[in-house]
Amino acid sequence: MKKHHKQVQRRDDSFAERQITNIWHEIPSPDNPYIAADCSCHGYNLFELMKKRTFVDVFFLLFNTELPTEPQKELLETLMISLINPGPRHPATRAAMNAGVGKTDKTHILPISLGILAGTHLGAAEVELSMRFIKRNVRKDPGEVADLLLSHKNTTTQGDWHPAPGFGSRFSGIDELARKIACSLLALEGSGKYLKWGNEFASFLDQHKMGWLMPGIAAAAFIDLGFNSRSAAGLFQLLSAPGLFAQGLELTNKPITAMPFLNDEDYIIEK
Repeated sequence: MKKHHKQVQRRDDSFAERQITNIWHEIPSPDNPYIAADCSCHGYNLFELMKKRTFVDVFFLLFNTELPTEPQKELLETLMISLINPGPRHPATRAAMNAGVGKTDKTHILPISLGILAGTHLGAAEVELSMRFIKRNVRKDPGEVADLLLSHKNTTTQGDWHPAPGFGSRFSGIDELARKIACSLLALEGSGKYLKWGNEFASFLDQHKMGWLMPGIAAAAFIDLGFNSRSAAGLFQLLSAPGLFAQGLELTNKPITAMPFLNDEDYIIEK
């Protein structure tokens, strides 16, 4: 038999001759065009930013093309502090701690934990989904949205339930820390209609032992700050990265017995 091969067609794409970015402008060295002698971020000179601005200012500028107002700066900095460590109960933090105590190369602790933090359960993907949910419903009555979603609960579902991304139960109860953080952000001048709508929506979940989750708080604050949903997942990972790395690094010089190990009788294998 004769083997027939699919005819290969040429691509007619016209590729750029050089990298193009509106974010970062580099002025080449007169002696070596491959080395930058100066640079700017969205038109602001890097050395001027280093002298006159804070990290929070430049972080905002990098993603939003303009420097923040004072209320925006305060809201972002407060949010950054609240997200700096997901805490040892979070699966991503436990991954970092296991990697550290397991003597994983220290340069791999953060990538391992960020991979876990990327998920849809209390992770970066849930932040993006929550942003889309809040944007889609912000003009609706939060009580009516809550009633509609709660009416769809599957009574056979076990464990925590998130009726909407960024909202639900944590270990079968209300996440008290998340609720306190939301109240702190709402008290700031920079908070806007999205944090307010999310808080009203969360209040209708109270009687069902549900409420704000950290991905939902991050989502609402990101929208109020002008960040888009495409950047949400990465921003959440960036702001949580310091705590993840610190938690993993803490255990790198500890014996493997420093972390719990489940006994055989604690494993459940369903038939």
